[in-house]
Amino acid sequence: MRSILTLILNIIWLLTAGWSLFLGYLIAGALACLLIVTIPFGLASFRIAGFVIWPFGREVVDTGRGGAASAIGNVIWFVIAGWWLALAHVATALAQAVTIIGIPMAWANLKLIPVTCFPFGKQVMDSSDARARMFPTAR
Repeated sequence: MRSILTLILNIIWLLTAGWSLFLGYLIAGALACLLIVTIPFGLASFRIAGFVIWPFGREVVDTGRGGAASAIGNVIWFVIAGWWLALAHVATALAQAVTIIGIPMAWANLKLIPVTCFPFGKQVMDSSDARARMFPTAR
């Protein structure tokens, strides 16, 4: 039952916001890949694009490997691309919140803003794997 609900939410998401946000991340990624030094930013954008097009049933978790390079990358990303991608999330969330069915979509859209602003040191994984990672069973 949970997988059917996840599928339905992802289809509604794709039709209402997923495709346009996906294109935004693809454009940002393609522009970032124009220079060799900014390829890591392009790869981060492509990673987020894959999450943004089909977000339900997956979560973003902190890898715990983010050091000084990730922090510097996050600051640069925020200044160059993160803030306007976050504005796109806010705009689509406002449009989605107009209807009752759109309110969960708008909430999901707003939950994407932290990874949009600071993508380095983060990983996208299935929700079940993320929960298992956060709450390991006692052996």
